[in-house]
Amino acid sequence: MPENKITFGLKNVHYAPYTVAAGVITYGTPVRLPGAIELSLEPRGDMTEFYADDMLYYSAANNQGYDGTLSIANILEQFAIDALGEELDETDGVLTEKATGKGKPFALMFEFDGDVKATRHVLYSCNASRPTVASTTKTNTAEPNANELTFVAGPRETDYAVKTKTTATTTPAVYDAWYTKVYEKTPVI
Repeated sequence: MPENKITFGLKNVHYAPYTVAAGVITYGTPVRLPGAIELSLEPRGDMTEFYADDMLYYSAANNQGYDGTLSIANILEQFAIDALGEELDETDGVLTEKATGKGKPFALMFEFDGDVKATRHVLYSCNASRPTVASTTKTNTAEPNANELTFVAGPRETDYAVKTKTTATTTPAVYDAWYTKVYEKTPVI
């Protein structure tokens, strides 16, 4: 199958909370985050340069993942609980953000459409900061508000994997199951 010449669009955003115990990462079932508007990923890490003999003697990239921004129609309550550390009071149905609340790590999955086939991605180790809260008054038209979620997608601590994506040669079994669980390479025995 030929490769995409271009990519466009954003859809099928999912997150999967995870835990780490005894050096093993266990991902939860992916949960859909509807209403994705825009996603941007800026590389983290500087280029390391070393000069000797009056010239650039050595250079190497330092991959520390990405700084991400996800614009989304609405932050789901479950995401606020799972990833932002907010607490839901089951007795009165009130969601509370506390100064002592701790965000929890998650994997982020999404896809960009292409001229041939959509490319599916997973960022393995994300931590989000609290989103900006804002709104504007209605005028003669009602413009929906967007929420902006900023996050850091860093290397996974077990194998330093940052991001994986599908290609033109990805098997149908892997491609079709992308949003049922977080993709992890099956070890060769």
